[in-house]
Amino acid sequence: MDIANFLARYDTRVPRYTSYPTAPHFSPAVTPDLYRSWLAALPSGEPVSLYLHVPFCEQLCFYCGCNTAVARREGPRIAYAEALIREIALGAAAIVRRPRVTHIHWGGGTPTALPARSLRHIMAELRATFDIDPNAEIAIELDPRHLQDDRLAALADMGVTRASLGVQDFEPAVQEAVGRIQSFPLTKSVADKLRAQGITALNVDLMYGLPHQTSQSVLETANLALQLEPDRVAVFGYAHVPWMKRHQKLMPEAALPGPVERYAQREAMEQAIVAAGYTTIGLDHFARPGDALSEAAGRGSMHRNFQGYTTDTAPTLIGFGASAIGSLPQGYTQNATNLPEYRGAISRGRLPVARGIAISPDDRLRRDVIEQIMCRLHVDLREIAAAHGADPGALIQAARRLAPMQEDGLIKWNGSVVEVLPAGRPFVRSVAAAFDTYLQVGTARHAAAI
Repeated sequence: MDIANFLARYDTRVPRYTSYPTAPHFSPAVTPDLYRSWLAALPSGEPVSLYLHVPFCEQLCFYCGCNTAVARREGPRIAYAEALIREIALGAAAIVRRPRVTHIHWGGGTPTALPARSLRHIMAELRATFDIDPNAEIAIELDPRHLQDDRLAALADMGVTRASLGVQDFEPAVQEAVGRIQSFPLTKSVADKLRAQGITALNVDLMYGLPHQTSQSVLETANLALQLEPDRVAVFGYAHVPWMKRHQKLMPEAALPGPVERYAQREAMEQAIVAAGYTTIGLDHFARPGDALSEAAGRGSMHRNFQGYTTDTAPTLIGFGASAIGSLPQGYTQNATNLPEYRGAISRGRLPVARGIAISPDDRLRRDVIEQIMCRLHVDLREIAAAHGADPGALIQAARRLAPMQEDGLIKWNGSVVEVLPAGRPFVRSVAAAFDTYLQVGTARHAAAI
């Protein structure tokens, strides 16, 4: 395989496809009043899932692409938690019947940047407001460098069932370059403490493409991370978008690996993780056999949302917090990103939605095509069009753009079924992009596919 040639042809700037249409196409046309009507129209009896965003960190990692900031004082964090609780009440008031919740995800930022009493208070409000399924997964993202004992105890009290540990890389030179100093012993101690509290389902997040990384150094990081015995491992490519995230300019850009080295790093990490017995999940996740995500992938019931690959099957995701994105049958919503704007809307008794997009029947059709490609690595275009009562012609026409990939052995195409072959899996986002009618090829608002 001529990797350099393939990368030059297919490592284009494309979305991560955690939604379709993707967030750059959201607009202010989705107003708080429209969102309220969408909530009121939620079908009775259908489960929902919840996402809570906490936009604070103790330290800012230079590579970060999330909506977060450093909050030195406790006051703003407490005030944010109070606003979040008021938003929960506002959202619930718009829903006609008390919905059953099957999945809760806390993200950020660093959710445990909130005081322990605030975390407990928010969770208590959720339980008082919604019907939380006894078997609901309650997941939270953690920074092992800043998990105080009182927060650890709060997580157990909240009923957290899964924790995702940010690692990225254990190489000291890389950590220095990205502003995140985190030793393996510290990370292992946090994993041990979580398990001692009964939070036994652990994920680990790793990253390639960072300054000073090499294929050998990321292999060593992957092998160390595997010693934590995580249930799931995610391997993300660093998205260098300094035009969007100015703090990324703090890293030595000259030390960033090129496309061929990035590909080699990805391959090295994947080979180590698979050799340790993990199942490959979609583009960039790995899970132990028997883990719920591994089983969902095997059944073909895995989904993809703004948190990545998930077992969550609820048709509605309600987002709470600044910048939080929600997904409803009618379309997508996103809250105000700016904290004063977010708090101001809530103080006026308004849902803090700032933008979104209503989805059309064609959007739904293409969303399902793209999700099947991203999750199952194959899609039957005639079958999925029939399920939507649509003509498959436009999809088949779009699939013809993939002819060069078929010639290069990255996909298989028989006129109806698109199958991503093992050599093409790193390029799966580029395969999905063929069906994206919103994508403007060549624009710089997305990161490279690998």
